[in-house]
Parts: sequence; C-alpha cells; structure tokens
Amino acid sequence: MRWAGPAALLALLGAALAARLPAAQVGLRPSFGGAVLEGRILARVDDELTGVWSGQGRARLLKCTPRCEGVSTIPVPGTLLVNADTPYRIAVAGEFRAGQHVKITLRFRDMQLLNVDATVARP
Repeated sequence: MRWAGPAALLALLGAALAARLPAAQVGLRPSFGGAVLEGRILARVDDELTGVWSGQGRARLLKCTPRCEGVSTIPVPGTLLVNADTPYRIAVAGEFRAGQHVKITLRFRDMQLLNVDATVARP
C-alpha cells in the first residue's frame, strides 16, 4: 500500500511523456509554384505526419533521396527538420508574398491536428 502513491505518480508521468503533444516552429520559403515548409516539428518518437494543409489546399509530402517523390506519410523521429535541403520536404502550392502569415494544419497518425502560423520568408 505504501508504494501505491509513488507508483501512480510514475505511471502518470510515463503517460504524459508517451502522449507528448505535437508542436512546430515553421515558416515558408517561396519556391517555383508555391513554397517549401521550413522548420522543426516535434512529436512522439514513433509518430508520422500524414497530411499538411494551408488555405490554398493540401500540401505535398515528398521524400527527396535522390529524386523527389510523393509519399503518404513522413516519419517523425521525435524531432523532424524540414526544409529544401532535408530528405523529407513539404511543398505548399499557391502564391505567397514575403511577410505574409499563413495558417498551416498538420495531421499526425493518430488523427491529432496541430494548427500553426507560418510567415513567408524573402526568396
């Protein structure tokens, strides 16, 4: 009985760490026909990014090793860096102006949604 309090506390802490809520710090870099999402996405170690949307519509998830090909998911190993130089990229279609604020929605494997604001950088 005297271990019930600490055991419950450890179980609660473990559940909180396992259910790590996703977070992101992202921006957009203009590119041909749209923009490339740049930044850091944080989620559980075994999670996957299954979709990205902006006001312009659905973004394309790409794996670029050595050529870019569309994929249905991008694995998130805890921290995922995305930009024009990483193996995984996110291409957002549309016309963007430097300084514009764009709402981006990220969807993860367990149907969890994350809404973030991205600012369009200068080309």
